[in-house]
Amino acid sequence: MRPDDPSLLRDTEARVLAWCEQAGLFAHGQRVAAAVSGGADSMALLRILLALAGRLEVEVSACHVNHKLRGAAADADEAFVRGECARLGVPLQVCRAGEDGLPLAGGGEAGARALRYACFARVHAGGIDRIATAHTVTDQAETLLFRLARGTGLHGAGGIRPARDFYVRPLLCLTRAEVEAYCRAAGQGWVTDGTNLSDAYARNRLRHDALPALRQANAGAERNLARFCEKAARAGAYFDRAAAALLEQAAAQAPRPGPGVWALDPLRRADPLVREAAAHALVAPWRDPEERYIRLICRMVERGAGAVQLRPGVRLRAGQGCLWRETPPPARPAGLQARPFCPEKWTEYPLEGDKILLARLVRETFQEKTQVVHKKDLKNVADYARITMLHPALTLRTRLPGDTYRPAGRGITKSLRKWMNEQAIPPSERDRLPLLADGSEVIWVCGAGFADGLAPQGADGLALHLEILARKGEQRGR
Repeated sequence: MRPDDPSLLRDTEARVLAWCEQAGLFAHGQRVAAAVSGGADSMALLRILLALAGRLEVEVSACHVNHKLRGAAADADEAFVRGECARLGVPLQVCRAGEDGLPLAGGGEAGARALRYACFARVHAGGIDRIATAHTVTDQAETLLFRLARGTGLHGAGGIRPARDFYVRPLLCLTRAEVEAYCRAAGQGWVTDGTNLSDAYARNRLRHDALPALRQANAGAERNLARFCEKAARAGAYFDRAAAALLEQAAAQAPRPGPGVWALDPLRRADPLVREAAAHALVAPWRDPEERYIRLICRMVERGAGAVQLRPGVRLRAGQGCLWRETPPPARPAGLQARPFCPEKWTEYPLEGDKILLARLVRETFQEKTQVVHKKDLKNVADYARITMLHPALTLRTRLPGDTYRPAGRGITKSLRKWMNEQAIPPSERDRLPLLADGSEVIWVCGAGFADGLAPQGADGLALHLEILARKGEQRGR
């Protein structure tokens, strides 16, 4: 395809214009900043918004986030974006991790995403009405597959919404192949983030393996998945309205007054789908409302007793005819401060007693691993691909109320407290024992190893090795 293909450019821009008008993404006179990473999707977004600015009646600028996670490559991406915006005459705001009061992008993908949205919020507060991101139909399909694999309901199956708060997605009508074709037709270059080529991340594996297989089964697979997301989003909105009415009724009938208190009876009598939507509404302000949390809350409502930990210091509890939200002080010893666990970035984590947790990612066959890891330590080796698929945001911390653990080889999930009782762990050690957790789900406990289902399966790939050492590296712990 030759550069400057007028028909392809006009057709693509017309489709985006129709999508923006149908979804009501913009209003007359708004100031819009395109989030530009330098990749093909974001460069197409910027060029299309510039081409449509007059018809959309908006003022277009750009913003770029340098996460500083890839060293010179990240700085080169920033320089590319600066050069392209200067060439196109587009005003540009650059946000750099750790500068001007911005946080560092710790915690892997989750930490980088948190930094981006902190930067976008700052840009919005500075007078920008809309932040346009370059999510495509392909991103929508990947998101749906990822959430289905982890477990989701209608809310998650709705995928990426066309608009949320001040964020808009003008390219949700185009596939990634179509935006790359647009860039080539416009003679627009782009950069490629090397981490997008690595299979260390679950989303990349879906991109490299699952989606191509689905395209072979049906060339329209991406659009079919995206259409399913649209239908799920409409159904989810219907249940959201019913759930809001249910929670309002339950709050009015609560046995004791106060915010964050609901009567259990109306929740029990409700249609199960509406009750699930209400549980989703209770979880969403505090964490990603994954399906397992929805199930836990619904079971707790049906039993009329129990607790579900949503995040450190925030949990839902049921009893005596009501459901309420409480914020107990976290049971965290001063010697171990909770911190994100990201072995791609940090390999050493300080512990109490002048020790460290050493985390290593090893790309070897399982047979090769067993030759260098003593058999007694295999409990501390896990399939990292499976961990990133099921638990993309882990925290190294000590125990909290409501924690659960699935001991390897047992096939059952137990409360961490009961498991510690069974193991006769001294009470003086329980609040000091390091562990890895995703919300209230504990996946590794010092001395016991990884939870059930995370052991390497014998295939090639990344394995996560954990080991506790003395600071000087002389004495091995459990």
